This record gives sequence, C-alpha cells and structure tokens, in this order.
Amino acid sequence: MKKMITTALFLGLSLNAAYAAESKLTLCIFDPTGPNGYAYGYAKDYVLQAPRFGLHNPIEIKIYTNEALVVTDFKTGRCDAAIMSSLRARQFNSYTGSLDAIGALMSNKDLSSALQVLSSKALAPKMSQDGYEVLGIIPIGAAYMMVDDRRINTISKAKESKVAVFNLDQSINKLVQKVGAQPIRLDLTTIANAFSTHKVNILSVPAVAFKPFELVKGMVAADGSVKGGVIRFRMAQITAAFVVHKNKLPNPEVSQKIREYIYSQIGTAYRFIDNSEKDIDEKYWINLSPADQQSNLALLRSTRIEMTAEGIYDKEMMHLLKNIRCKTTPTNAECSLNDE
Repeated sequence: MKKMITTALFLGLSLNAAYAAESKLTLCIFDPTGPNGYAYGYAKDYVLQAPRFGLHNPIEIKIYTNEALVVTDFKTGRCDAAIMSSLRARQFNSYTGSLDAIGALMSNKDLSSALQVLSSKALAPKMSQDGYEVLGIIPIGAAYMMVDDRRINTISKAKESKVAVFNLDQSINKLVQKVGAQPIRLDLTTIANAFSTHKVNILSVPAVAFKPFELVKGMVAADGSVKGGVIRFRMAQITAAFVVHKNKLPNPEVSQKIREYIYSQIGTAYRFIDNSEKDIDEKYWINLSPADQQSNLALLRSTRIEMTAEGIYDKEMMHLLKNIRCKTTPTNAECSLNDE
C-alpha cells in the first residue's frame, strides 16, 4: 500500500509538472498605435524564439493602447509578462527603471554600452526585485523637445510656456519648475490634440511619435509656414522594459538567454529609430549652438543629481551611467567630480 501511495504521488507530481510546463503564458504589450505598431512586431519575434531559450509554453500576446491598464493587469496576474515603458516599469525594478534618467545617455554608443552591461550574467541579480524580473531593455529612441515656436530653442527659454508632463514623469515636472514654465498633465491619448491646438507649447518625446501623432500640425502656421520644430538635442534615451513574474520562468538560465537575445537585437531597434528620425523633414529640425547644448546639459545634470538625492533615480545606476559617459568622453568636467 505504501508503495502504491508513493507511486501515485510521484505520477501526480509528474503530471502537474508537465501541465505547468505547457500552461499558457500571457504577454501584455503597450503600443499606442495598436496591433500594427512596432512593439507587436518585436513581441512576435520574442515568442517565436522562446523555444530556443528553453521556454516551451504557448504564449498569447495581448496589445494594449492604455499603458496604465497594462500595469494593472500585470500586477493582478492577468498578464504573466509585460512590455511597457521603463518609466512605468520603475515600480517593478528601480535599478533598470532609472536607465532613462534625463541627460544620462546622450548617444546610441553609450546606450549600447549600458544595455550590454545590463544583459550580462554579472548583473543578473540586479534584474530581479520583489518577485519580478526584467528580461530585457528595448531602445525606443532619444526624447527631443518638440516646440510650437522656434524661439523656444533651449530648455531655459521655456519660461512661461505650457509644457506637457506625462503621468509619473517626475524629471520633466522638475525641469518645468526649474525654468518657471507651466506644467500641463497629459497622456498619450491627448498629446496630439493638445499640441496641434497649442494647449501645450512643448512636448518631450521620441521621433517615433512624430508621424503617428501628427505632431507637425502644432509646428505649422495657418499659412503653411513652419513656426515650430524639433530641437536636435537628446533630452534622454527612452526605453521599454520586458518584465515578468519571476515564478513563471522555469530557471535562471532561461531568463539570461532571453536577456542576451534581446540585447543582440538592438540593431533592429536602432534602424527603426533612425528611420523615424530621418522621416522628419529637415526643415523641422532646430540646431543648437555648442553653448546652448552645454547650457542644456548643465540644467539636466543638476536636475538628475537632485532626483537621485530624492531617491527617484537609483544611485548605483547613476554611477554606472556616469562611468559609461566618462569612458566615452574622459575630458568631461563631471569626470573629475564625485557627485554621481
């Protein structure tokens, strides 16, 4: 009898394990442009590659145009994994959620260096926090100031302007306060109308948003002349995070293989970003003098340091990003300082 019970228990556990291995996983994705957007394309590729990494579960992809709902469904377990902006994902991992800090990474080369480090085995422990795990970071593009008046060509000249501030984006809110501008709270569903009707004068978004949200409407006067534009200065590198409930993964090796694969695909992301920037007609770009660029950098740096001191940005991440900047440009004045 004892042997029969033991055998039954063993068979039951084996069947449960087999069922768990084959149970469906739900991947929820935020894409403001819906199922035809580029985020869905990335997700389909990840799903197709999943068996290579040892993940054999059927995976269902769900597209959301409301990012807050992605977060809610992920928290409540309706989504086993999710792809969302790193800004939103900060609540699941404060370390990787600080990657998009303002002025912290000004070039694709520096961003690539950061993503290579974050995808390494050495930093695998930093990818897990409170039962969640980051499986990869995906570049979305540099955030540029989009203005409805070309005279607002530096951050300091935004005084008294109406600036779009997205929910959770404390960095832009703090910048607005510093320069004496007026914050206008918006979300991605309302920015197009707000900018085209001049309810806001300034947005800070990647080039990938330019055409889908028809931002050109806010830059052209009634007579067709170009009044506004896109300031050719990178405010921050915007990324998306692939986050999962850690207990949904079979083992750490699978997680690491996925991170390494996502990093290996950043060339695809950069090509998409580059094409989006090239799609913006040259007449809309506004170039800055070296002095204006330095003025912007100084303002972003002081704001970033304040936000780190307030616990909004992760100190370890800020130290890593500074090391990357100083490796690229060791002559920068900040490299002799110890405030980041």
